[in-house]
Amino acid sequence: MHEVRTRRRHEPEAVSCGFFLLPRPDGFVLHMSASPEHVSEMRALVFKAATSSGASEDVADSARLVAGELVANVVRLCGPWAPVVVLVAGTDEGVVVEVHDPVPSTAPGRKPESPDNTRAETGRGLWILDALAPGWSVAPTPVGKRITCTLPHGEPASS
Repeated sequence: MHEVRTRRRHEPEAVSCGFFLLPRPDGFVLHMSASPEHVSEMRALVFKAATSSGASEDVADSARLVAGELVANVVRLCGPWAPVVVLVAGTDEGVVVEVHDPVPSTAPGRKPESPDNTRAETGRGLWILDALAPGWSVAPTPVGKRITCTLPHGEPASS
């Protein structure tokens, strides 16, 4: 008999309970439960993937902020430890951040307070998305919904 070896095409980079990271040439796909530790690790991975794709540190910071806000919205909607999929990809246009959650029926909505209300403790996430990733979108999926944002590269840094 011949020994048949199968090579996995996509080897995970990090696997632990509630955390499954698949690197891609242009970024990563992360399946995670939204615990504080996983969210912190996800934010670091977003920054690293964005800068590795050629984005400036400012754009990478913005991508990290957007991803964190979107996952925080999932936690508010679904509760802690909710299953989330985060995709980050560098493109010619900018850095794409997608967050998938399991609740298709609830679209993000703005609170009536303005974003500069100093007494409001929450409610600034969608204003942040508008400012950093204009044209973000929400789409239903067979298992929930997907919010997609593209953070444009902006002007190249001058030397």
